[in-house]
Amino acid sequence: MNIWIVNHYAIPPSMGGLVRHYYFSKYLQKKGHTVKIFTSSKIHNTDINMIKDKSLYREEMEDGVEYTFVRSRDYKGNGMDRVINMMDLPFKTWKAMKLFYKKQKPDVIYTSSPDLFVAFFALRFGRKYKIPVVVEVRDLWPESIVEYNKISRKNPIIQILYQLEKWIYKKADQLIFTMEGGKEYICDKGWDKVVDLNKVNHVNNGVDLEEFEENYEKYQIEDKDLMDKSKFNVVYVGSVRQVNNLATLIDAAKELKPYRNVQILIYGDGTERAALEEKCRKFQLNVKFKGRVEKKYIPYILKKSDLNVINVRPAALNKYGCSWNKLFEYMASGKPILCNLPVKYDLIRKYNLGVTKRFSDSEAYKDAILGFVKMKKEDYEMYCHNSLECSKKFDYQMLSDKVESILKKALS
Repeated sequence: MNIWIVNHYAIPPSMGGLVRHYYFSKYLQKKGHTVKIFTSSKIHNTDINMIKDKSLYREEMEDGVEYTFVRSRDYKGNGMDRVINMMDLPFKTWKAMKLFYKKQKPDVIYTSSPDLFVAFFALRFGRKYKIPVVVEVRDLWPESIVEYNKISRKNPIIQILYQLEKWIYKKADQLIFTMEGGKEYICDKGWDKVVDLNKVNHVNNGVDLEEFEENYEKYQIEDKDLMDKSKFNVVYVGSVRQVNNLATLIDAAKELKPYRNVQILIYGDGTERAALEEKCRKFQLNVKFKGRVEKKYIPYILKKSDLNVINVRPAALNKYGCSWNKLFEYMASGKPILCNLPVKYDLIRKYNLGVTKRFSDSEAYKDAILGFVKMKKEDYEMYCHNSLECSKKFDYQMLSDKVESILKKALS
C-alpha cells in the first residue's frame, strides 16, 4: 500500500515528538508499504519551525521516515496564534496533498485528531479523489475542551465542533480510538444511529521495545540523585501542567518529609513548574525538578527508578479509558507503577502492574508510596515482572500489525 499519514502533530522522535505515527511508519515500511507523513512545519512545544521562507512544504527524511512539513504559523502557548495555526494548516495541507496526488495517488489516507480541522480536510480530500480514509481519535475533541476548560456544552462554537466530530465519525471508512471506550462514547452521544459501530477499532499507544533497550544502553544520563542507592527514587516523567495535577504529588511529599530516604524526581517542564518548585523550596521538600530531557534518555531514567508515577487530574472522560504514552514506557522499564487515577479499562489493574487508586488526601497518597518502600521483595519483583511482560503486548511492532489490518479493511 501507498499510505499517507496526515497529523498536525506528528513530530519526529529526534525533536522530542509525539511518536505514535513514526513507529507505525517505521514498521509498515518494514512490511513493504510506502509511507509519507504530512505534518505541521511548526514543531509543537518548541521554538522550531522547519520552514523559514514562503515554501508550501519541505520534504525531509527524519529517523528513516519521510516527512512532508507543511508551512504553518509560529505560536506559543494556546493563544490566538495557535488558533490561526489550526485553522490555516488544513488549507495548506490540502494544497500540498494535491501536488503529491498528481505524482502518485495514495491507496489510503490515515489521519489523526486532534485537530478536527485537519481530519475534516483529509476526509474531504479522500472523498473528492475516491481514496479511503481512516480517522484516528487520540483525544476526544471537543469533549476534552469542555471537561478541562469548563466551557458549556451549549456554547455555539462547541456545538459546531460536536457536529463536525459526528460528521467525521460518520464519513470515515474506518475509525481508530486510542482509548478502549470509543464505541461507548459514540453511544453516549446518541450517534450510534448514524455511525456504524462495526468500523470502530481500538489501538492503544505503545512502546518500541527494540529502541527502548538500545537507548537504555547508549544514552545514559549523569544524575547523582537518580544514582543515589541510599534513596528510594519515586520518578515522574512528563508535562508539568494543570492537567497533570502534580500539586497532589507535592502535597504527598510534604507528608513524606520525615522519611528522608524517599525522594521524588520530576523530569519534565510546563506552566506549573515554577509555582511547584517554589512550594518545594518553601517547605524544604525532598523533591527535585530536573527539567525537560530528551526522549532518548527516558529508558535509562525509568529503569534506574524504584517507582514510576502517573499523576492525572480526574475528569468524566476517564470512563472511556486512557492510553497515556508514558504508561507503556513505564511498563518497558520493568518497574512498579503508581497511578492516582483509576480509569475504566485500566491496564495497571488488569495486568497487576502496581497500584492505581484515587487518594482521599495527601496522607493516603503518602501511604501508597510508602507501601512500595516497605514492600516484600517477592511482591515488588512480581510487579516488575508483570510490567515487563505486559510491555510486550504493546510493542509498536505488534500494534503495527493491527493498524495494517485496519488500513486493509478501509481499502476493501
